[in-house]
Order: sequence, then C-alpha cells, then structure tokens
Amino acid sequence: MRSFHSCSMFCIRRILSPILLVSLTATTALTQPAPLRVAIVGMVHGHVDGFLAALPGQKDVELVGIAEPDRALTDRYAKRFGLSQSLFYPDIETLLRALPEARRPQAILVYTSIAGHRPAIETAARHGISVMVEKPLTISLDDALAIRRTAREHHIQVLVNYETTWYASNAAAFRESEEGRLGEIRRVVVHDGHQGPKEIGVGPEFLDFLNDPAKGGAGALYDFGCYGVDLMTWLMHGKAPLSVTAVANHDKPNIYKVDDDATVILAYPKAQAVILGSWNWPFSRKDMEVYGATGYAITVGPDRMRIRHEHDSEEQQTTAERLPAQHADSLSYLAGVLRGEIKPDGDPSALDTNVVVMQILDAARTSVRTGKTVVLTKLADN
Repeated sequence: MRSFHSCSMFCIRRILSPILLVSLTATTALTQPAPLRVAIVGMVHGHVDGFLAALPGQKDVELVGIAEPDRALTDRYAKRFGLSQSLFYPDIETLLRALPEARRPQAILVYTSIAGHRPAIETAARHGISVMVEKPLTISLDDALAIRRTAREHHIQVLVNYETTWYASNAAAFRESEEGRLGEIRRVVVHDGHQGPKEIGVGPEFLDFLNDPAKGGAGALYDFGCYGVDLMTWLMHGKAPLSVTAVANHDKPNIYKVDDDATVILAYPKAQAVILGSWNWPFSRKDMEVYGATGYAITVGPDRMRIRHEHDSEEQQTTAERLPAQHADSLSYLAGVLRGEIKPDGDPSALDTNVVVMQILDAARTSVRTGKTVVLTKLADN
C-alpha cells in the first residue's frame, strides 16, 4: 500500500505539474499588460537611434509604424536596425488610415525637428492619440500654449523626454530638497552639453535642424539650456521665475549659424538658478548643483552624488538608489501614464512643467537678442 501510495502521488504530480504550469502561464498572461502600441513620426532627430537600439529588449512597447517622407533616411534606418519596409509610411495620416483598429498606435513618439512638434501633436490629437516628443517641447511660448490647448481639447497626454529625467541622481537630489535635508533652495547651477553636434558626429539631418533657428528654436541655448530650465522648474514645483537674463556666444561661426554657448540666469523671490548649456565643453557633461540654506547635493552623471548636510564634518560621496522601473526610462514611464498608473502632474516630463520651460526659454532668447533682462508675467491658464 505504501508503494502504491507513493506511485499514485508521483503519477498525480506528473499529471498536475503541466496543468499547474499552464494555469500559471495563463495567469501571468492575464496579469501582464499588453505592450503599448507606438508609432514613430519623423526620423531626423538623432535620438531615434536610442529608441530603435533599445526596442528589442523593451517589453512595454510595440512599434507598429513609422511616418517619415525621406526615403533615403528610412532605407538607412531599415538596413541598420533590420526594420521591415512594411513599417514605413510617408506621413502620419497615411499610417493611421492604413492600420486596422487593432494595430493603431496608442501613442506617437515624435523625432522630427523641434518646429515639427506642434503639427505632429495636433495631428495625433485629432485622432485622440497621446504623444511623447524629444526635448524641448517646441520652439516658442505661443506654440507651447497652443499645444496645451490642443491637449486639453482632445484629452490626450503630451509628454517631453529629457535624458536627465531618468537619472537616479537627479531624483535623489530632488528628494533631498523635498525632505528638507538641504533647507530652502538658494541656488541651483546646471551644466549640460558636449563638444558640439558636428564635433561628435551627429547625422546630417540632425545637424541641419540643430543649426537652423527656424527648425530648432536656437542653438545650444535651446538644445542644452532646456535641461537645466526643466530641472529648475521641477525643483520649484512649476513656479516660473520673476525674471530671465541670458547671454549667448557664437564662438564657432565657421561651423554653426546659431549660438553654441549660452548662460541663463533665473531669478526667484529667494533663489537663483544659473543654467550653462554649451556645444563648447571639452567633454560631455550633465550635472546639477543644488544649494540650500543647510546643505547641498551635487549630481555627477546618472547616479553618483556628492552631498553635505548641516553639521556634517565633510562631504559624502554616494550612489543614488535605482529608480522604480516605471520611472527608469521614457517608454516605461509613457506606458505607465497611459495605463493610468502614473499621474505626470509636476514631473519633469509633464506638459504644464514644459509650458513654463518654454516661457523661460522664449524669454532667454529675447534676452539674448535685446541684451536686457526679461520680466515674466503670469501665464493665463487657458
């Protein structure tokens, strides 16, 4: 009986194991959300390389189409990343008409010139599709306000992707401030930039719009100044500064038609920010210094930090905690927002944050042109 019982239990286990495996697999399939369907609009912005390189390992999204009129450009990307020609369409309207409802994108990723952001957003909005654009939001405050009206009218999300949003070091510095360990913020200094887009070898289509203020808004002032402006707006909970003062240099006129070095000073009632964006650094850098009344936090790249608090005998060097999965990269964040798991209010990528960013960048451009400080007025919320 004992032998029969053992054999019976063994047989039962052999029968049940596949059933349990199938059951567990089915349960996992039910609980695992389907990938977010996305389409790319435009391929002239070089950051599309990063998206396509990461796509094979990305479980949160599925690429269903690409809208880009330049056939030579699409052929180049198709060959480089092994993309099927069936993914490509000449424009967003053709793409949306061609795809069946079950394959229509739930979000659009925009890699056009910065001037192309507004028309791409407006087209997507007419179809009720949310959008993520590369930084900055657009080229002017007027465009930013129009984008906000469009997003509200059509009830879509518009998000802005900054590399620095996904830096654990920046999130840790923000927490240091929010939890009162630095005291009230007094000064923030942000450095962003590299040797220059031509010097680091960006593609010709990318360089073309970076070097054209009608397509990119400005040069280094917009391309790299936007990072620091975004971070400061985040730290100040969306509050705009009282005034903006900016100067810009054109140190390499033989290469660029636009500014290649910019300094922006933001004045708040009790704080200042100095934003340094440049195509003239001897090396690439993205770092931030936050000084409060009782301490400071200095970020060094994506995850390292230097911190000193009141009564500390010396500075501490540390590594920031890893970000939660949904906040660790742009696509996971986008999927979380569209599934209703993340509310972007006040985040560095949020639309309202970036309307203020554009108010500041627009004022900085005016300050450069006129040589005067620009006093900001309160934006109407419409």
